[in-house]
Amino acid sequence: MDHSNDDTKGFKLNRRGFLASTVATISTAVMLSMPMTAMAEKPATDAVNTTGLAVTDDTVTVGILHSITGTMAISEEGSVQAEILAIEQINEMGGVLGRQIEYIQEDGASDWPTFADRSRKLLRQDKVAAVFGCWTSASRKAVLPIFERENGMLYYPTFYEGLEESPNVIYTGQEATQQILASLDWIAEEQGAKSFYLIGSDYIWPRTSNKIARIHIEEHLGGTVVGEDYFPLGHTSFNSVINRIRLRKPDVVFASVVGGSNVAFYRQLKAAGLDMRSDDFNLLTISVTEDEILGIGGDNIEGALASMKYFQSLDNPNNEAFVKAFKARWGEDSVIGDVTQAAYLGPWLWKAAVEAAGSFDVDKVRETSPGVELDTAPEGYVRIHENHHLWSRARIGEAQSDGQFKVIYETDDLMEPNPFPEGYQ
Repeated sequence: MDHSNDDTKGFKLNRRGFLASTVATISTAVMLSMPMTAMAEKPATDAVNTTGLAVTDDTVTVGILHSITGTMAISEEGSVQAEILAIEQINEMGGVLGRQIEYIQEDGASDWPTFADRSRKLLRQDKVAAVFGCWTSASRKAVLPIFERENGMLYYPTFYEGLEESPNVIYTGQEATQQILASLDWIAEEQGAKSFYLIGSDYIWPRTSNKIARIHIEEHLGGTVVGEDYFPLGHTSFNSVINRIRLRKPDVVFASVVGGSNVAFYRQLKAAGLDMRSDDFNLLTISVTEDEILGIGGDNIEGALASMKYFQSLDNPNNEAFVKAFKARWGEDSVIGDVTQAAYLGPWLWKAAVEAAGSFDVDKVRETSPGVELDTAPEGYVRIHENHHLWSRARIGEAQSDGQFKVIYETDDLMEPNPFPEGYQ
């Protein structure tokens, strides 16, 4: 089914009473220092589009591909909102190479074959200049051969297990060394953690992440893994594993449960009397952001620790303006998680690379992407590495009852991305 003309495009025009007149104020507040090449002379279309992409004298079309239905919608809706906000801000500032960005939104429906089908449509039929999308590693793996075969460019926003580097993907989330290894090092040093229970959803990212975690725990930290369990996406009954956790008494539960399953998992932990605010029960998650807490409820996860590079509570001028703009666009009750912010970076990084290349051609955008930087990113300064991942800081946040995180640790410097850490493959 072709969703390009159905109600999913309603995000583009009207959501939660958005008034188009507010965009100018939002754009100016958030990205005042962004490059203004698009406001200058507009180059000829045949000079900036030599490969038949959807570029006209006035517009360029991109794709947005996320799950807005199914179990992953709870996590991916924020990514859609962030990408749309970035596109609208860029357009208000003059667009890219003098062209307004139009977008076609497709629903991956929390189903990996659907992601593959929709990506094929966006690249072959719609001939979009770039796609901002995917969340799970399973969805990314499903579309990756298509992007490489069709020579499309995907901006992928989710923290992930690493062990991948594609010329057709810009990874705006963190890889394993920046999230998994950094957080395990921190909790071992700060809290003396020695025993770990690994729990995750049953697909590529949690299994590979826990493989990396186990190697690090056993071979580098001198610790032990006292349990490891996986559950299907959408699973809602965790009482058996909670009983095993209580029996084995690990120093840390290391959690990579995703999507709607998080609601059941954390509520059942709370109902079982496992208090994450206490000194004798630590939970460190690499998968729960402010987006998921909306469904979980702050009272059910208070005290849990999360390893992310971004939290809505970050105290810096870039983030203050971003949060203000996001809430103006999507409602005061909306929240912003790590992946949402990383999704927001995608259109801006693409814009910067296109303008550096002076072309929408994917090969030229790829060539100019390494070294592209944003000092206006809500998380702080970021830069694209030669391996297409971002230099970013690692942070640890403690969940609060109001659904936000209190940042309790961050690295002093940006961490160089290393998607292929030696000994973890």
